[in-house]
Amino acid sequence: MYANQHIEQMDREAMRAKQLELLQKQLRWAEEKSFFYQQSFAKANVKASDVKSLEDLRKFPFLHSADLHQVDSLDILTLPISGILRFNHMQQPAGELSKLYTNGDIAHNVEMMSRCLVASGINSTSIVALQGDLSDSRLLDVQYALEVIGATVVPMGVDYRQWLRLMELVSMDTIVSTPQLIMQLVIQLQATGKNIIDYPLSQVICMNPTGIQNPMQRHIQDRTRAKVYNFYSAPELGMAGMLFQCEAHSGQHIQEDFFYPEIIAFNSDMPVTDPHQMGELVVTTLQAEAMPLIRYRTGQAVSMVEETCACGRTLRRVTTPFSFC
Repeated sequence: MYANQHIEQMDREAMRAKQLELLQKQLRWAEEKSFFYQQSFAKANVKASDVKSLEDLRKFPFLHSADLHQVDSLDILTLPISGILRFNHMQQPAGELSKLYTNGDIAHNVEMMSRCLVASGINSTSIVALQGDLSDSRLLDVQYALEVIGATVVPMGVDYRQWLRLMELVSMDTIVSTPQLIMQLVIQLQATGKNIIDYPLSQVICMNPTGIQNPMQRHIQDRTRAKVYNFYSAPELGMAGMLFQCEAHSGQHIQEDFFYPEIIAFNSDMPVTDPHQMGELVVTTLQAEAMPLIRYRTGQAVSMVEETCACGRTLRRVTTPFSFC
């Protein structure tokens, strides 16, 4: 099943043409509207008009996680606060982080999340529990997308007593959670003499904020006996669906009409051009309105897969060094 078959099965030539058009527009927007990018581009002596091909993006400076944590978010912002629909503030190990969203940004995030959820088997008959704090904008996007799909949504919150009560009241078949919270649920059920495998749970969707790889995946699978899907949900990206797994579980698809990916050699600024060679994932937003990310270094080690997936999607995939990604 596809949420947007036109995009998810677009041929490579058409996708590259679309990406170039969107990239040129995104760079012009950042250059004209963002104080941070005006300074960054000027320092690197580059202009949006320099980009005539996708490869020309390599002329532009990288954006690092430290930049997002140290620079005032209002300097990155491309429009006045009156144009902002949602404000999300997060406390992270690296420091505080604020993400701001326009109506268009939220619509884009919901579209991406809808694709992710449908790819993991969610449909209008699904009963999906959301485990976590809905003040987190990423989880709010998941709720909106589930409602667009027509699935039944069960917000569980962060109180374990609420989790246990809802597990008895509702026969949910899917839980969207972080690896840590789903394991807390397993332990709390065990403490009351119950086993999560006795509930009709068939799949767990893990939002992984610190990495593409889910280090707890095998343990979660063993304890829940459910199929596990992974979404890369780094706070710096501002959403949880840039990368997603399909039923083939052969790497993670890239939302290529919203993010342009590059692979950069480790400890270097040089692009990796050899197929399947490992490097660091660098991404550029293509349709962000409030806070574009231009050549953001994710710190994630991946290789690129361009062949059409067994699921039929032509969106490129990234794989990690571990086979169960």
